[in-house]
Amino acid sequence: MLWGMIMSKIIVREDEGEKLDVELERSVTERNKMLADENRRILDSYKVRAIDVMGATGSGKTTLILQICRRLKDRYRIAVIKGDLTSSIDSDMIMREGVDSVQVNTGRECHLDASQIRRALEKLDLSNLELIFIENVGNLICPAEFPLGSHKRVVVISVTEGPYTVVKHPFMFMDADVVVVNKMDLSEAMRVDPDKLVQDIRRVNPRAHIVKAICRDGMGIDEVIRALDL
Repeated sequence: MLWGMIMSKIIVREDEGEKLDVELERSVTERNKMLADENRRILDSYKVRAIDVMGATGSGKTTLILQICRRLKDRYRIAVIKGDLTSSIDSDMIMREGVDSVQVNTGRECHLDASQIRRALEKLDLSNLELIFIENVGNLICPAEFPLGSHKRVVVISVTEGPYTVVKHPFMFMDADVVVVNKMDLSEAMRVDPDKLVQDIRRVNPRAHIVKAICRDGMGIDEVIRALDL
């Protein structure tokens, strides 16, 4: 005998007992916002520009920063603050390019916060810098809620993450100044339409400057630099 099944959508909403968690979360984010504003004031006092680079693990954040540093390190005095759960692999790569780097290991935390950036800034000679890139932990959720005091926010996504990256993570893109759609050379193999990704980004954030790129090969890097007014 064949039995039919009735499928239904189940939506879990906040219960009354979860109000305290929401209040605690609001307190944490408000404190972080205060520290981020202080970080911005410190950076401005030294006339240092900071750019927060966010995106999932493997999207191409480090490669983008490396390519920009190669083009700009003779024009600007640059440092990189690199966030990772445990390793210093990417930070070591950056230092091999002749660019100062501060490693921030977050342990179990899935994002950098403003207090960690404050401690990292204390390890840098800000009087001898003009530009800082902050590479956030690979994540498309938490970093969006924790501003760091940067002047610009960049989000890097890759076509290898699938066609619904923006639709599933809209909050990540809402405050982005620049969005880099990376690994364009793999779009056909992944059966992902990059133009659809661009449309999704524009629905969420019409003001964002969107760049199609192949960061590994240098395609689109100059456009990103122009979009950041560097």
